[in-house]
Amino acid sequence: MSAASPMTAPKVLRLDRQDAVAVAIAEIAEGEVLGDGLAARGAVPAGHKLAVRHIARGEVIRKFGVAIGEASQDIAAGEHVHSHNLVFRPAEATEGFKILLPNPAPGGSNRTFEGYVRADGRVGTRNLLMVMATVNCSATVARAIAARFSREIEGHEPPNFDGVVAIAHDHGCSVRADGPGMANLRRTLGGYANHPNVAGALVVGLGCEDNQVDAFLAASGLIRSEGLSALVIQERGGTAATIAAGVEALRQMLPLATAARRTTVPAARLTVGLQCGGSDGFSALTANPALGRAVDRLVAAGGGAILSETPELYGAERLLLDRVASSDVAARLQAKLEWWRRQSQRDGGSLDNNPSAGNHAGGITTILEKSLGAVAKAGRTPLNGVYDYAQRIDRPGLVFMDSPGYDPVSATGQVAAGANLVCFTTGRGSCFGCKPAPSLKLATNTAMFRRMAGDMDLNCGEIADGTASLDEMGERIFELMLATASGRRTASETLGYGDEEFVPWVPGLTY
Repeated sequence: MSAASPMTAPKVLRLDRQDAVAVAIAEIAEGEVLGDGLAARGAVPAGHKLAVRHIARGEVIRKFGVAIGEASQDIAAGEHVHSHNLVFRPAEATEGFKILLPNPAPGGSNRTFEGYVRADGRVGTRNLLMVMATVNCSATVARAIAARFSREIEGHEPPNFDGVVAIAHDHGCSVRADGPGMANLRRTLGGYANHPNVAGALVVGLGCEDNQVDAFLAASGLIRSEGLSALVIQERGGTAATIAAGVEALRQMLPLATAARRTTVPAARLTVGLQCGGSDGFSALTANPALGRAVDRLVAAGGGAILSETPELYGAERLLLDRVASSDVAARLQAKLEWWRRQSQRDGGSLDNNPSAGNHAGGITTILEKSLGAVAKAGRTPLNGVYDYAQRIDRPGLVFMDSPGYDPVSATGQVAAGANLVCFTTGRGSCFGCKPAPSLKLATNTAMFRRMAGDMDLNCGEIADGTASLDEMGERIFELMLATASGRRTASETLGYGDEEFVPWVPGLTY
């Protein structure tokens, strides 16, 4: 993307010389003079676009120099440009790709954090016990076990213990036991049970479900041990007996968790899931590219980052294909995108269905525009791999994991794949957590940050305000990553988010 070139007035920002539109940094009133002979022909909300010259009907409209749609009517200079006069235009097929050599070794980065080193060498940023339901029918019991045990230890929790989380869902039965839906669920549950932030896990089944406990454990490569036990409600004598047995199982596991201690580890042991939700017109200008700068720092230190939300690559995939590490990586990414194109067509819809009502209200008009911001989270490092949903990540650097754009589904897959921290940018004010991984909330604009200060961890709106640069904010995000990985509680953790946001993907079209 080209460097931004400000217009005369600080209220609008033209992002590339090819652009016929600029972004309103603050609300613009009708008739307001914006400089260079440009005056607003109507009110323009902050984050929205306005024409900087006459745009003819049918003309391709660009932002960052990239097509985001076409004019559905003639648009005069100074007019608000949005869904009333800008329409989706299918992206042209992407041909070819470039192969970039992997980044050179960082030369021995000395950046560190304080984490929990597990027996397999992976590192946790939190130290939790987990109660996991195999099926919706055991969800109530799983939650009850976690709640009762939490009450039992309330007031005398060990200082290095982060609590108990219940993982419940509405899946696990009435599907083929050997089908793709069950495979996705088991891979996701297995990734959570074996997550580096989890010191011990208790699996709870009903007994007659398709996702049988033993079959799930075998498919996930999990073996019962002092840190992994299982209960079946129908075999234990019902709800009350299973809850009592589950609480006792957690009592037996607690010493495993309390024995763990934080130790100094390299930043290379951090794997961050990259998420954006409630995106707005500022996302591509502030929080997302600033997060990209932080990702560049993390990758240079030997760490990893997971980009996802496949529908939100549409139209901007070139920004990733031009920095793939191999032809195989490019082919896998193109195949994932093609699957989503075909699925949306079969559904009688379009990938342009992805932007939500909140996205539109925040100034995003088409999926092509939204994708530009989504890809910005990935920084400028080579793309080293493409993975299936919830597939365990086995290499450092920037990778892509296939997922829907729906935040809880996408983040669930990233955590299952091994993300021990999530960075979540938001313009409208998403409320979210994803236990067992802490989730950092990065605000795209100052107005929302002030309005929802209790839910946000960092105000990237300072970039649009002119009080911080992208590089400065990227450094602040990187430092916040390391501090959070070392135990600093996030706003979402303080508010109690993360128990209800486990949403595994049932294969099919979920935008």
